[in-house]
Amino acid sequence: MRKSNWLLLALVLVLSSFLAACSGGSNSSGGSGGGEGSGDSASGSANGDQVYNLTIGDEIPSMDSSLADDQYGIQWTSEIQEGLYRLAEDGSLAEGIATGDPEVSEDGLTWTFTLREDAEWENGDPVTANDFVYAWQRAINPDTGSEYGPYMMGGVIKNATAVNTGEAELDELGVKAVDDYTLEVQLEKPVPYFESLTTFPTFMPLNQKFVEEQGENYALEADNLLSNGPFKMTEWNHGSTMQFVKNDTYWDADTVQLEEINLQVVKDTATGVNLYDTGAVDRTSLTAEFVDQRINDEDYLPVPDMASWYLKLNQNRMGEETPLANENARKAVAQAIDKDGLVNVVLNNGSTVSNGLMPKDFVKGPDGKDFRETNGDLLTYDAEAAKEAWATAKEELGQDEITLEILTGDTDLSTQMVDYLKEQLETNLEGLTVDVMQVPFQQRLDLDTAGDFDIEVSGWGPDYIDPYTFMNLFVTDGENNRMAYSSEEYDSLVEQASTDNATNPEARWQNFLDAEKVLLEDAAIAPLYQAGYSYLQSPKLQGVFSNPAGNDFEYKWAYADNAAAEE
Repeated sequence: MRKSNWLLLALVLVLSSFLAACSGGSNSSGGSGGGEGSGDSASGSANGDQVYNLTIGDEIPSMDSSLADDQYGIQWTSEIQEGLYRLAEDGSLAEGIATGDPEVSEDGLTWTFTLREDAEWENGDPVTANDFVYAWQRAINPDTGSEYGPYMMGGVIKNATAVNTGEAELDELGVKAVDDYTLEVQLEKPVPYFESLTTFPTFMPLNQKFVEEQGENYALEADNLLSNGPFKMTEWNHGSTMQFVKNDTYWDADTVQLEEINLQVVKDTATGVNLYDTGAVDRTSLTAEFVDQRINDEDYLPVPDMASWYLKLNQNRMGEETPLANENARKAVAQAIDKDGLVNVVLNNGSTVSNGLMPKDFVKGPDGKDFRETNGDLLTYDAEAAKEAWATAKEELGQDEITLEILTGDTDLSTQMVDYLKEQLETNLEGLTVDVMQVPFQQRLDLDTAGDFDIEVSGWGPDYIDPYTFMNLFVTDGENNRMAYSSEEYDSLVEQASTDNATNPEARWQNFLDAEKVLLEDAAIAPLYQAGYSYLQSPKLQGVFSNPAGNDFEYKWAYADNAAAEE
């Protein structure tokens, strides 16, 4: 998730420094409440109020599903809206507005979805195929300014790129309403992961009449939103609190047991822990020092994640070449950080060392082997190699003293992390001065989009369950390539995987394996860790699970077991 930018809800809760989109493996990335995630859980309202009170690390930048490109927006638009499908607990697809499997043409280019006729918007309007057509056209319309529209649809939906660049009209986008409850989609090429894409907010429907009535105010306040999902937003006190309540007009409302979810913005971990201990909130995230204090508590909950975190090494900042345009400088930075110390001391939250881009246990190849297992460690901590590469870089650059700025978030854990990174880099790379720029979440996103940084602490959680969600991040001039990296070999491999080899699983898999090796041989990024998160969570939170892609947590099937909380 530019969750991108993606930003990930869970780590952004404590770091506020994730570049978003989007939160796996081919299996679920771990339960968050121990429930089964089904609508027939035995608890129900018999155990008291069905209410969750949770902390969130910062303001939600946007609740507009066409514009949401961070994990806060992705998380909560996914709860108030529903697309063709939702992700179930095991990572499979559960029915959403679509019923059954789509009909797919023999060449894999035409997908026909049958929509349920009992789905409504909260104002009583039916959810129709036209709502999908409008939403998809809006997301790709250059006037909308969506980042995910062209990123997710370009090269996937027929004519998406041409429409976004103004070379084709909106009605030429490959999506049409055959009738009110039949949606036909034309693809540019076979896309093995297309069904998984449809769970993402960019592909969720919008009520055209309502959106256009709201005009520029659409999605700016709770009153300017319209839900067709399990919940609806009823309060939005910007920078402070948010409230979501059960949407009684949702087609599957009988399954939804939670009546209310309340969010409180908490940037300081100690504050969150105090709120938890006093019973004001039911879940809060933990930083390293608090993990040490609370790891033996019954309420301590480690949650694995599929987010990959790394340093983005920008080669051209706002039109001016940086020292990181030098390959040896990048290799020096990438090898100069003791990642064991980072995950075991600074983070101490279940995160694990990463020496590649693709996370462990996310996807398996045709041979059944995990991607990370197959490609192994590609760029590891090696202080001596880092020093040698740095000395060479300084000679090639003609500089003995170099200053680089590192961009990150403004939370307490973010401070601890960037202090560690600064110490490691300055200690191992003689003559390097690291300046730190810590900014609020939204400002960090803006600086990332502009490419206004030297080094950025960044991460990516998968938007869908396929290697392409990671591998297309760094193609030349790509929507999420904000660091001026360009490799013809890398581009060619990723392109082959999405075109010539799209229907050849073995060749496609090898393309991805080779592309990651090229990326790391170039030291385009400096891999740091695969995310894991630690929480204090009340035993009353049941049926919540974390997703392998898209929104981090799913609340449709959740319920409050208040009796368990009192034991």
